[in-house]
Amino acid sequence: MKNPIKKSPVALAVLCFLIEEPMHPYRMQQLIKEREKDEVINVRHRTSIYQTIDRLHRDKAIAVQGKKKNEGRPDLIVYEITDLGRSAAYSWIREMISIPAQEFLEFPAAVSFLALLTPEEVALLLKQRVNALENTLARLEDQFQKGAVLSLPRLFLLETEFQRAVLEAEIAWIQSVIADIEANRLTWSMEELREKARDMDHGLDGKGT
Repeated sequence: MKNPIKKSPVALAVLCFLIEEPMHPYRMQQLIKEREKDEVINVRHRTSIYQTIDRLHRDKAIAVQGKKKNEGRPDLIVYEITDLGRSAAYSWIREMISIPAQEFLEFPAAVSFLALLTPEEVALLLKQRVNALENTLARLEDQFQKGAVLSLPRLFLLETEFQRAVLEAEIAWIQSVIADIEANRLTWSMEELREKARDMDHGLDGKGT
């Protein structure tokens, strides 16, 4: 039977935190920051975690355990995991690890339309991307070194290792494309592409007659 709870990285984080212990949403936000989960989970909008909690509560994946006093502010609602939520969390972890998801990212989508730009502009834009990626890589390296200094088990650094490996591979690939453009091994123009498209259309028309 298919699990009725909507899967998402934020929902997984909420469920996994509650497997550790009951807690309120503010504590979850603290843990996301403290454990640097915001590097792999999109929580840029503060409301996203609250919206996810509301949905998980409606879906009976989590339940209200009680309330906690909050020094002159509204009481904090403390949530706990349910059997349904626990089952979903373990199922999602196994599925996310074993089955590659079809993720529609912005970068490959834009790459598929590079023909609309000139090779020179593409090379310039890719250099800008490499610079941004190298800054991110440096930040991850700093996090990794801090973890090593604290003698954290490698298990808790695997997500950073993965991000670092992906970034290094992307940077190497982009640099190879830039090198091919600058050496004129990779060239194009809209006129040539339109002409090739017309030739292909004529070829297809010929096969159909």
